[in-house]
Amino acid sequence: MPHEVTLIRGDGVGPELAEAARRCIDATGVAIAWDVQEAGVDIMETAGTPLPEATIASVRRTRCALKAPITTPVGTGFRSINVHLRQLFHLYACLRPCKHYPGVRTFFGEVPVDLVIVRENTEDLYAGIEFERGSPAAAEVIEAINRISPDRKIKTPPEATGVSIKPISVPGTEQIVRFAFDYARAHARRKVTAVHKANIMKFTDGLFLETARKVADDYPDIEFEDRIVDNMCMQLVQKPELYDVLVLPNLYGDIISDLAAGLIGGLGVAPGANIGTDGAVFEATHGSAPRYKGQNKVNPTALILSGMLMLRHLGERDAADRLERAVAAVIAEGKDVTYDMKADRNDPTAVGTQEMADAICRKLQSK
Repeated sequence: MPHEVTLIRGDGVGPELAEAARRCIDATGVAIAWDVQEAGVDIMETAGTPLPEATIASVRRTRCALKAPITTPVGTGFRSINVHLRQLFHLYACLRPCKHYPGVRTFFGEVPVDLVIVRENTEDLYAGIEFERGSPAAAEVIEAINRISPDRKIKTPPEATGVSIKPISVPGTEQIVRFAFDYARAHARRKVTAVHKANIMKFTDGLFLETARKVADDYPDIEFEDRIVDNMCMQLVQKPELYDVLVLPNLYGDIISDLAAGLIGGLGVAPGANIGTDGAVFEATHGSAPRYKGQNKVNPTALILSGMLMLRHLGERDAADRLERAVAAVIAEGKDVTYDMKADRNDPTAVGTQEMADAICRKLQSK
């Protein structure tokens, strides 16, 4: 039986990338029944929403989606489609491998980077519990905080102060840390590092660290350590080869995953996945780049590698490994790659999005 997968084409350069990724995944020989759906600003004109119900229903049915980049409409009242999908399907784990492939140019040269970022997706400051400066709600929250916490008052006036609440829970932390350890064990990773700021935020990040340590006791075969987030940033720049799987609360995970992507050559080669109890959505970490729409120019690597993660999630590990090797081989040769992967971005030998996908398909078929 073929695997049922929702393909969300996105907008901007999304449809071009979706087509390239689909062709490469199909070239592995794995049987996929694609249910093609739309989302983003392009569909708003006809559907009245950037995330149609048909798309939501498809993901609910297949429980697995490959999503091309999507633009969140500005000034329309619609929230981030990516965040909405994560919340709707409780995709609590954001998985972002950051691996350097020989041939990808970086500011650090050939750095032996092979990290996996595991970011908690539902809590922390990104939970969206905010109170606007000058609002009655902000004044009420500030008054309550000052009443129950006289030693740690908010000293600025409500009309000048916005407030965010940072919830971190034991269940949420247990869930994401177990995900990180289970991933490490399943993929023969040696170490999990919990990243936090527990020296300052003792009751939130402190809880995260305490809970992570307790979960680590259940995985004696995997090394565990922790790092303070600011030190972690320096460590990654100076000696990334010392680290393996990093597990982080939401905000730090967002920041560190971009830092790690910078180590390996940028977001164009950084895949991503959002995995939870009700399904999984695989996506490139970069945006929809609408100014390049229709130009067959943008690097398809990140979405193709996201498809590789999807194949692993579906249990098709051999196909996933073959796809990763094919991508790596094309990059290493440096011939059939997009302009951003050339030493000179104006190199006339650069190929387009679909032509790079063609080269990856040829590699797969030659094995």
